[in-house]
Amino acid sequence: MSSSQEKAMSSISSSIIAVVLAGGYGTRIKHLLNGVPKPMALVAGKPFIEWVVRYLQVQGITKAFLSTGYLGEVIKQYFEAQPVNGIEIICCQEESPLGTAGGFLNTVYQSGESPDAWLVMNGDSLIFSDLTLLTNHLLDNTVSGVIVGLSTNDASRYGSLICNQRSDLIKFAEKSSGAGLISAGVYLLRHSLLDEFPQDFPLSFEEDVFPSLLAKNIRLKVPIINAPFLDIGTPDSLPLSEAFISQNYSKLC
Repeated sequence: MSSSQEKAMSSISSSIIAVVLAGGYGTRIKHLLNGVPKPMALVAGKPFIEWVVRYLQVQGITKAFLSTGYLGEVIKQYFEAQPVNGIEIICCQEESPLGTAGGFLNTVYQSGESPDAWLVMNGDSLIFSDLTLLTNHLLDNTVSGVIVGLSTNDASRYGSLICNQRSDLIKFAEKSSGAGLISAGVYLLRHSLLDEFPQDFPLSFEEDVFPSLLAKNIRLKVPIINAPFLDIGTPDSLPLSEAFISQNYSKLC
């Protein structure tokens, strides 16, 4: 990488703000949550969302907004009492369900911030990818956003990403059994791209925003990341979270 590219990457990385989506009801595992929102499920002695925040801090993110909804006050009270060193945490609660992209936009509007790019993650899943692998794609001015892709033997829970030979997103495929490339729920989006979002709420990233952007020929890159990944959203996956954090603890401190 040339010195000019390194400088550009450093500039991009220093102007990224994270938004962690934590507004869901956790319907499938509600009976396992003891009255707390899904991202607050206790894992290895801490709420799962704290491990997400700690990952962001290790990656060099210094400010993260938590987009909350159902029982959002529980998340806010927790981080007010137990902040994470090295990263500013601000909660933005939606008054009614807005969808994943709607909750993100609501947080952006409440924040008043306009960074070069927004890093969007879920509060109930975590992939230990290197953030520089994403920011590298924004050195290309024709790329407006990055969606982390993950190869899996069973894409039935998520649906699949269909890409061309340049790893540009072409479309989202319907959920079906079998191997496929899925979204890991991690997006790096230029701030300028938000002007192209639909404004109807509730608003979903995968069902509304990304198809709309593709219809406008906006370029979205899908790097395939080979890294540990866990989504705690089902009764089968939640029990795996303790070992997942323990096995990857060195990446969180």
